[in-house]
Amino acid sequence: MNVGYVGLGSMGGAIVKRMLVNQQPLRVFDLDPKRISEMAEAGATAAQSGAALAEMSDVVCLCLPTSENVRQAIFGENGLAKGLKPGTIVADMTTGDPLQTKAMAAELAKSGVTLIDAPVSGGPAGAHAGTLAIMVGASQEVFDKVKPIFEKVGPNVFRLGELGAGQTMKLVNNLLLAGCRALTFEAMALAVKNGLDPKLATDVLNKSSGRNGTTERSLADTIEGKFPASFALGLMTKDVRLANQLGRDTGVPMLIGRIVEELHNVAMNNHGAGACSNILIKDFEQRAKARITK
Repeated sequence: MNVGYVGLGSMGGAIVKRMLVNQQPLRVFDLDPKRISEMAEAGATAAQSGAALAEMSDVVCLCLPTSENVRQAIFGENGLAKGLKPGTIVADMTTGDPLQTKAMAAELAKSGVTLIDAPVSGGPAGAHAGTLAIMVGASQEVFDKVKPIFEKVGPNVFRLGELGAGQTMKLVNNLLLAGCRALTFEAMALAVKNGLDPKLATDVLNKSSGRNGTTERSLADTIEGKFPASFALGLMTKDVRLANQLGRDTGVPMLIGRIVEELHNVAMNNHGAGACSNILIKDFEQRAKARITK
């Protein structure tokens, strides 16, 4: 199958490079010509527009910041919809809103196009290493068609259920990530305010029952004052908000989730959407009047 990819930012670009390394031919498009040129140098074929890419593709993948961006990429001027053929599969790898995704799927279905959701977890580093988790919401028949393509990214490809199930799983994951990170930073403020060395406390946590993804993967660098913006604060705040909205829409009380959302809203006001999501630790330092980072 001919595969196209739209959205060549830090996440999408890393996925494209991984696919190319594993010999998956790709046609690519992005609003930034420099990103297209970079991927063309890596071996992809450049497309002049979303419509042109869609005309030449049996499967089109998108990885964009929000569902609103996905809608624009599909239905906007020179968007995918102008080139999509009946039978084409569109795989949205964005961490998006399941309800918006279902609405777009219904619109595309009128033209014989199938939209599925397939968000990823693991960040650009996971894409480069081939360790990403890909969470797919699709029928079994469509999943069987796209699975070999996704396996060019990595072996951790999961079918969670029908359309929307992948994005639901991703929101569950990111809410848990954000909550664990926030509580980890609060616990570190408690440790430092009471005389513990943050590096040593991190080492102990990683050998104890309190260890989690934050302590294992990013806390040591955060303590050193490294904020690489590999996952922007604005995107994490958006994911937490979507998770809480899904809870409200489906009757799930989000007591802790709402606190995590407000902590991120405060951080957005203090540091801006483009900051590294780990910058949240600075707010815990300020509230505790305890210096954790260098």
